[in-house]
Amino acid sequence: MRGALFGLAASVFVAAGGMVSAAEARTITAVMESLRTLDPIITTAHITRNHAYMIYDVLVAVDKNFQPQPQMAGWTVSEDGKVYTFTLRNGLKFHDGAPVTAADAVASLKRWGQRDSGGQMIFDLTASLEATDDKTLVWTLEKPFPPLLETIAKQSALPPFIMPARIAATPANTAITEHIGSGPFRFVAEDFQPGVSVRYVKFEDYVPRSEPPSWMAGGKMVNVDEVKWVTMPDPQTAINAIMSGEVDFIDQVPVDLLPILETSDDVVVELRDDLGYQAIGRMNFKHPPFDNKKLRQAALRALNQVDFLSNIVGNPDYYRPCGAIFGCGTPLANETGGETLTSGGDIEGAKKLLAEAGYDGTPVVILQTTDVRVISSQPIVAAQSLRAAGFTVDLQPMDWQTVVSRRANMGPPSEGGWSLFFTNWIVPEVFNPLISPMLNGRGDKAWFGWPQDDEIEALRAEFIDAASDEDRLDIAKRIQIHAMDNVSYLPLGQFFSPHARSTKLENMVMSPVQVFWGVTKTE
Repeated sequence: MRGALFGLAASVFVAAGGMVSAAEARTITAVMESLRTLDPIITTAHITRNHAYMIYDVLVAVDKNFQPQPQMAGWTVSEDGKVYTFTLRNGLKFHDGAPVTAADAVASLKRWGQRDSGGQMIFDLTASLEATDDKTLVWTLEKPFPPLLETIAKQSALPPFIMPARIAATPANTAITEHIGSGPFRFVAEDFQPGVSVRYVKFEDYVPRSEPPSWMAGGKMVNVDEVKWVTMPDPQTAINAIMSGEVDFIDQVPVDLLPILETSDDVVVELRDDLGYQAIGRMNFKHPPFDNKKLRQAALRALNQVDFLSNIVGNPDYYRPCGAIFGCGTPLANETGGETLTSGGDIEGAKKLLAEAGYDGTPVVILQTTDVRVISSQPIVAAQSLRAAGFTVDLQPMDWQTVVSRRANMGPPSEGGWSLFFTNWIVPEVFNPLISPMLNGRGDKAWFGWPQDDEIEALRAEFIDAASDEDRLDIAKRIQIHAMDNVSYLPLGQFFSPHARSTKLENMVMSPVQVFWGVTKTE
């Protein structure tokens, strides 16, 4: 089992004393979520994003203060705010040996702009985006878009990763089949076992920046030869593996198993950041029953955040009820409209709304993830509450990667579609209306669920043009009120998911996104 599951056959132990060899010390084995989808532009799945940060780089990256910093490129902005000129830094190479050019960056940005919520808004105002030479790209806008740098620097959902132009020419709704980046690690395609394991090796020609790493910004110095990701659906198996030294890192540790790890002097448990995750439910706006606003409101009324959070993590020290769509603890946080979610739900109010809407018993088809601990309980909790309110519920169990594929189906539930699914975002993915995928109201161009919401699009446009922080706060509050009334999605509170690392690993970059540059491994 160890040979097949962990891929540790190459690990060499010195007979005397069981000391690990120097070769093993240069390999990190990490227990991560199952990886199947490799294209970071066609999905917002966190594990695909994590994969992308291993092998791709970005033009601009956000640091721990939410500030955009140069990564592949520096920039200048014209006095009228309409022209951004980016200049690539020296030494950038793709993994196939080709130099990174401005034309590659242009092609990558254009593909990203078709899928990303904020990118769509930037390209609405784009007069031209072109490479003027191999190292320079010029982005010309029809009117200023002040948060452009913050939008392209965002660390998640969806970052504009830079690919070779020939790969970026793939239609934005079609998965890429070649995975060549210019980032600090190379993806070893021949070793990839979808859903089981993936291997990355150090890209020797990567030239890191000189600044210290800070979230996604700064120097991405690789201090190991390779990183292996393995999937272990059973948390106890993963716990046993890290305590015995067979793996070095577990990305998400169930809180109820922390006492076991606390008995080991060889394992450290840490929180990656102080904002955590926002649990969410997303409805399908295209088909019954949730094409009816009143039925969406009824579903929201039926739910109680504590029911979800206590099932996700159990220990209240690791969660907080929060009705803010932008996340509690962020500059735009406001909880208006989330009162029933945070105060225990309102089943009787939900029943009343069902009656007013003339609910006909159309089943709520819930995609029930079975293999991701922090998502698997949410469909079950929701089903119980919705049934109590009077909804007919059809729970359909499947693994997470099937959910990721199935949620893209725009057909009715009877033809492989769906009514409701659940996932989690890191709070930096939702902390403003240009970044949050759930606040895109562009119908079929929106995130899964596809709401056609002209009012929220108008409010997002106002946010772009806001003249002051006070104006942005006011607009954000109006977006909060509208999103809760229209039930753009179901915010189900914030929680914190600790990770575990072997004491052999040091200098891990603390970031909402798990990265493997900067870290060292000792014998």
